[in-house]
Amino acid sequence: MDDPVLLTGAGGRVGQAILRHLGDAFAWRLLDREPLPDAKVPDGVGDERVFVADVTDDEAVRNALDGCGAVIHLAGDPRPEAPWDSVLQNNIDGTQTMFEAAVETGVEKFVFASSNHAVGAYETDARTPEMYRSHDDYRLDGTELPRPSNLYGVSKATGEVLGRYYHDHHDISVVNVRIGNLTEGHPPIDYERGQAMWLSYRDCAHLFERCLLAAYDYEIVYGISDNDRKYYSIERARDVLGYDPQDNSAEWDGEKRVIDGA
Repeated sequence: MDDPVLLTGAGGRVGQAILRHLGDAFAWRLLDREPLPDAKVPDGVGDERVFVADVTDDEAVRNALDGCGAVIHLAGDPRPEAPWDSVLQNNIDGTQTMFEAAVETGVEKFVFASSNHAVGAYETDARTPEMYRSHDDYRLDGTELPRPSNLYGVSKATGEVLGRYYHDHHDISVVNVRIGNLTEGHPPIDYERGQAMWLSYRDCAHLFERCLLAAYDYEIVYGISDNDRKYYSIERARDVLGYDPQDNSAEWDGEKRVIDGA
């Protein structure tokens, strides 16, 4: 993609995972509500491409998006326990502002960072902990209805519905990535659920790169690595986006990576 790509919430974990691996792959514009320290800005991204603004600020968002071909929208309150007033303003109103500005400025692709919390209530006592284990074949594949586990999950499910509306009525391409458990370095140790939904930094960056490069209409995909333990299917991400994850939580023993059985 030759046109600039706006990355909102650029200072957060997901944004930094993307920039760490793809810092020179796209003409990035970065937006965050707080000034970004130099260490979080890739080389070659000048001050004129870094925006300090809230995603509910219509004018600031349109200014940042003007001339962009795509946006990766990560910004919002990421706390699972976030109260309603915060998720309403930062996650729901902010996402609607982003979609409206994207349509107005002619953005072609909108990549929305959804969350495992949008479907967290599928993890019922009847299914857990077996669903976290490699022998269990239960899978969520993106065709199921949302079942949020908290108000943060409600806001992410709402963002997916907003994407459906803006795709259907304004013909913008939208992909929603239900992000699993992103951790740096290695997956959680002795935590079955975390291992089942683990997403490595490099697989995260690769997945969002495919979201920018692939052709699609409206999609919901899961963002996890190719773990032996998994209850999220990544087949849609493979088929539609060309996602080819390289990491697997089963390859780690403590903090040591296990390669070829060693």
